[in-house]
Amino acid sequence: MTFRQFAFNNVLRNKRLYAAYFLSSMFTVMIFFTFAVFAYHPALNSSDVNHNAQAALSTSKWLIYGFSFFFVLYSMSSFLKTRKREFGLLMLQGISPGQLRRMVFIENMWIGTGATIGGILIGLVFAKAILLIGENILVLDEKLNFYIPIQAIILTVISFLVLFVLISMFIAAILRSESLISLIRSQRAPKSEPRASIWLSILVIVLLAISYGVALLVDANLALQLLLPIIVMVSIATYLLFTQLSVYIIGSMKNRKSFFWRRTNMLLLSDLSYRMKDNARTFFLVAMVSTVSFCAIGTLYGLQALLVKSSTVETAASFPIAYTSMAGDATQSTNLQTIRQALSTAGIPSQEAHLALNQYKLKNDQTERIILSETAFNQANVLLGEQTVQLQGNQAVVITSSTARQTAEHQMLQKEVQLSNGVALQPTRVIFSQTIPGVSLALVVSDDLYKRLGTPASKADIYAWTTNASEKELIAVGKEMFSGDTFTQYGAYHILDFPSYTLYTVKSLYGIALFIGLFIGIVFFVSAGSFLYFRLYSDLDEDKQKFRSIAKLGLTERELNRVLTQQIALLFFAPIVVALIHGSIALTTLAHLFDAQLFTECATVLGIFFLIQLVYFFIVRFFYIKQVREALH
Repeated sequence: MTFRQFAFNNVLRNKRLYAAYFLSSMFTVMIFFTFAVFAYHPALNSSDVNHNAQAALSTSKWLIYGFSFFFVLYSMSSFLKTRKREFGLLMLQGISPGQLRRMVFIENMWIGTGATIGGILIGLVFAKAILLIGENILVLDEKLNFYIPIQAIILTVISFLVLFVLISMFIAAILRSESLISLIRSQRAPKSEPRASIWLSILVIVLLAISYGVALLVDANLALQLLLPIIVMVSIATYLLFTQLSVYIIGSMKNRKSFFWRRTNMLLLSDLSYRMKDNARTFFLVAMVSTVSFCAIGTLYGLQALLVKSSTVETAASFPIAYTSMAGDATQSTNLQTIRQALSTAGIPSQEAHLALNQYKLKNDQTERIILSETAFNQANVLLGEQTVQLQGNQAVVITSSTARQTAEHQMLQKEVQLSNGVALQPTRVIFSQTIPGVSLALVVSDDLYKRLGTPASKADIYAWTTNASEKELIAVGKEMFSGDTFTQYGAYHILDFPSYTLYTVKSLYGIALFIGLFIGIVFFVSAGSFLYFRLYSDLDEDKQKFRSIAKLGLTERELNRVLTQQIALLFFAPIVVALIHGSIALTTLAHLFDAQLFTECATVLGIFFLIQLVYFFIVRFFYIKQVREALH
């Protein structure tokens, strides 16, 4: 057997321990490769939006690469701790320190090479599906057809082989400082009784109360300004939670004899405080990484929902195209001709409606109110297929386009509306309607009353078009109209409301951030789960020995399952629950900042992550209990 074969067999013998490390590394390689595939795709060279997507994806892959370095380094450090005794025995058998470092170097390179090749192959298998997903999220103009990503393959291979070489050299250098006696006695070193300070435990509650209180109760803008102090306090509190408060609670539970001696609680609590203390840094790391993951994806998903809701598709009129200008403006006829010509050139049949937006001053506060005639309003409603209104005398209908304001506008029904010219209007009902583009509040009166209103304080015109054209056709027309300087969606006098094109623009600009944030968040979450796996399986041999001894005293399989399930559940869900709480507070503050209801979006993101963790828990629990059972028999 050659030395390289010996190192390779070591990897196979420790496949249980290396499994999560290999799979997580392979997943990280796949994500990096995916970003590289997008960054080098020929279709991303055709427009400014696509160039922006290309640059963002290229930058993101290097962020993933930087995170991968620290992830691999932490993973290898965890493995070395579990194999110190093995290394000590090898040195007793005559292996030199240089050969030991060489063995670790070769082992890590075997795993790194396999993970790199596996990640690229999986990326190629799912490349078409990932390109389709990216095409929809990024809202690109061109199709992202499958291609052979030679550049992406070469870059991924070189980048990760360099990464694994650097990590292997770094780990080998660490082994220089380990003496033979420390390696042999690594698992026999006595553990001191974990101690927790009641004052530091109380500090955890105080810091979290202050942080959560500031985030939820004070003005959202002030909370944003205090973001850095809040992050520092939450970080300190999270670390002390696992090193102090958790140990203090476990100690209190052990002191309650009635609870400690009940069923299998003694087995669970006997060394739980040691485990919490030993795993404190891992728990802290997992909690913070998961919180960042939750907040990143939750924020991006919530903001996308908010932008879509606030786009013209949700808030503007139901007309697919609407043009607003001051009445009598010199360029109005030219702009109208441009719109009509664009629709005609695109072969889009349409029907046109005209609404005169005349504003009249109120008697008391001299503010202005938009008032429309019954005929003009009904003509627009007929085009949209909405119900018409019939009015008599001084009756008026309040039109609002916002469901949030509809209740408030009911107050207008309680009294007459007095105009400055002496005309009194009596609102009879409130109608929620999107007939009037860009107008959140207006009054509709009968034609006879409209003629008696006199000269308005200001005049504006709305021209709107209905059509059965597809969204794709409307987007194409919108690109043509907004390609020049004729129109602006937010101009003061010439406003072209184009809901389909506006939503397309919002999604295309925001899709890049959502796509990148989604993948980076997933990488963080998978890495956090891998950290937990590493810590759990580093204690497997100790658990085997402990339960093998306890089984001789009559421990049943049912009791064994209960104890191990509780033990694994605490390990898996303690940091995740903390991260979910941190994330929910942060996302709630975000919703307050934008004065929006994002409960559904936030609950969806956090719920999906929790379900993924739950599935991961059941898988790991199954194999862990299986390993312990096999040791008992």
